[in-house]
Amino acid sequence: MVSTRLFTLLLCFVSSVSLSVSESKVLEPHAAESFNVSLIQKLGTSCSYRVIISTSCSSPRYTRDQISIAFGDAYGNQIYAPRLDDPSIKTFEQCSSDTFEINGPCTYQLCYVYLYRSGPDGWIPESVKIHSHGSKSAVTFPYNTLVPESVWYGFNYCKSASDSSVLGAIGLERIVLVVVGFIVAGLILFV
Repeated sequence: MVSTRLFTLLLCFVSSVSLSVSESKVLEPHAAESFNVSLIQKLGTSCSYRVIISTSCSSPRYTRDQISIAFGDAYGNQIYAPRLDDPSIKTFEQCSSDTFEINGPCTYQLCYVYLYRSGPDGWIPESVKIHSHGSKSAVTFPYNTLVPESVWYGFNYCKSASDSSVLGAIGLERIVLVVVGFIVAGLILFV
């Protein structure tokens, strides 16, 4: 009887650990074939963003590649900055970070970023960190991989604006499920 109870407790523990591990997976950057820069809003420049792009130490020593960035939120507020590169001031050199002040429409929580690379050198970003207007924290997107040529490439953690409360409910549902599992296992073990 004790071995059955112990087995049940162990099963509940393994289930909760597997739920935690599946929640912690980080999405990898991907090509965004359907992303179209012409759809980006070109409203007034009402907010400022500090964008810090770190270049990987695996990247070529310097690059002649042309680099553009687009980022935004789940509500359609989008910012686009063409041609961030400038070989005369040595942007995007190996093992370095470059900071850009970019103006554009105000956003809610940033949830996507795409980089566009055109050129022969094969530039490799390490990460993109974006400080939003009026926010003390930054959103960081870890790349650590080659940006393919002539395609928007990056991360989209956005769900539609209406899905945000659903996501919170799903997370809460999993937590409640794990807690209930431990309670049931404890009752079985000690009854």
